Amino acid sequence: MSPLAASGPNAEQITFWNEGAAPKWIRYQRELDEQLRSLGKRAMDRAEVRAGEQVLDVGCGCGGTTIDLASRVGARGRVVGIDISTPMLEHAESRVRQAGIGNVEFLNADVQTHDFAAANFDVAYSRFGVMFFGDPARAFANLRRALRPGGRLAFVCWQPLDRNPWMAVPLAAASRVIALQPPPGPETPGPFSFGDPDRVRRILREAGFDEVTLEPHEEILTPGGGSGLDQAVEFLVQMGPTGAALRQNPAATPRVKAAVEAALKPFHTDAGVRLASASWIVGALSRRN
Repeated sequence: MSPLAASGPNAEQITFWNEGAAPKWIRYQRELDEQLRSLGKRAMDRAEVRAGEQVLDVGCGCGGTTIDLASRVGARGRVVGIDISTPMLEHAESRVRQAGIGNVEFLNADVQTHDFAAANFDVAYSRFGVMFFGDPARAFANLRRALRPGGRLAFVCWQPLDRNPWMAVPLAAASRVIALQPPPGPETPGPFSFGDPDRVRRILREAGFDEVTLEPHEEILTPGGGSGLDQAVEFLVQMGPTGAALRQNPAATPRVKAAVEAALKPFHTDAGVRLASASWIVGALSRRN
């Protein structure tokens, strides 16, 4: 698979997801799938994915959601996973080959600019893959054109950071050790750029979607999977906002790890570190083409 050129409105994100993020997401693919599967399932249920349908998996990453969707649509259906990260898609292709799944294909392309065949899909779906668009209105308008009339859009995205202790607690601990960069603006591409429900509604309506709904969902997560405190610490200093902060100051990693471990101890149980999360389950319909 040839790497995607870092150009167009999403050039910065293409570089990041091919170079900085890809190795970590591949390394933690199993832990991430385990942690996020139930949240992704809620969005699949919201989309009412059915046997025989054509589904586009937006920001499919290492392919966990693509595989789950393939099981739902069955042999008569088809799932296309699209992502800008070439290494993550190559990992996804390897998983699909090893599992012998025949109703899946992957597309290394930018949703904002890719020339989809019009009215080709029944469902556009995403598990935490839509918050990184440089031009979200353009991306969702392109997705709407790829959907058949009456096609469904469903995705799950994070509510703001202060509603997500599983990311906020380790980041606060890191801030006591290193100086953090100013937080990104509320519309800057990133994990919390869809935290404002009014912004999400506005983007989707401007893109031509109707019947937009956002269902708040809270769930306790086990970051890093497993029961060990060390495992959770290692995961949280590599991934998410804390991992992003350490990229600017890698020499501080031992001190940040110690601070994060102390902050997580009160949340450590026999089932692992247990921390709250808050997300939006979003749904919409495509009425126009």
